[in-house]
Amino acid sequence: MLLIAGLGNPGAKYQGNRHNIGFMAVDAIHRRHSFSPWSKKFRAEIAEGELGGQKVLLIKPQTFMNLSGESVGEAMRFYKLEPSDLVVIYDELDLPAGKARLKTGGGHGGHNGIKSIDAHCGREYRRLRLGIGHPGVKELVHNHVLGDFAKADRTWLEPLFDALADNADMLVRGEDSQLMNKIALALGGKAEEETPKPEKKAVAKSHIHQARSHNQSRIPESGPMAEMLKRMFGKKDD
Repeated sequence: MLLIAGLGNPGAKYQGNRHNIGFMAVDAIHRRHSFSPWSKKFRAEIAEGELGGQKVLLIKPQTFMNLSGESVGEAMRFYKLEPSDLVVIYDELDLPAGKARLKTGGGHGGHNGIKSIDAHCGREYRRLRLGIGHPGVKELVHNHVLGDFAKADRTWLEPLFDALADNADMLVRGEDSQLMNKIALALGGKAEEETPKPEKKAVAKSHIHQARSHNQSRIPESGPMAEMLKRMFGKKDD
């Protein structure tokens, strides 16, 4: 089973907040595919279904953001899941609005929901970060995160959720880079090329070593200079 957790805060007050983009993303997957109706378990809203032929559990913790790990950890223990069976979707201040990044493991970056997940579920799970942009100064962060998306944000939110929902089966198959490309293209960006593996390079020599090698290759083997060098550096009994 794959467990896909969207992070956010429960209640109508927070429904449209940037901090709730994880809830919104999971809702989009739920709408697009044949999942059961939302029910309450593990101090969360959960829905069961299939993606790519594999059983998937969608979960939206109702513990408030800072305690998300308590809810998700409870579900993981019940189903005997490992961190590798978990995908967490959440907001990222340090990504421009509409950008997405997916990786396994890493730090919490000051995100209290992720801090809680790390504490209760381990750290080697996949993290799908959805950019909400940074307001520019630290003093505005709180209001920005807990503020609602503007109407203008729909121009990138809807394509983002559509691309994620349409290609959610890629999460099951582990096609992380392909999913990121689908999202990037949906938002008018370019597909990210896979970084080629660097070629092995010869071990670099120090400047002194290079100079010595260079000088050694130019030592004459015959002529007056060769005779002089033999007298200077040759064996005494030569």
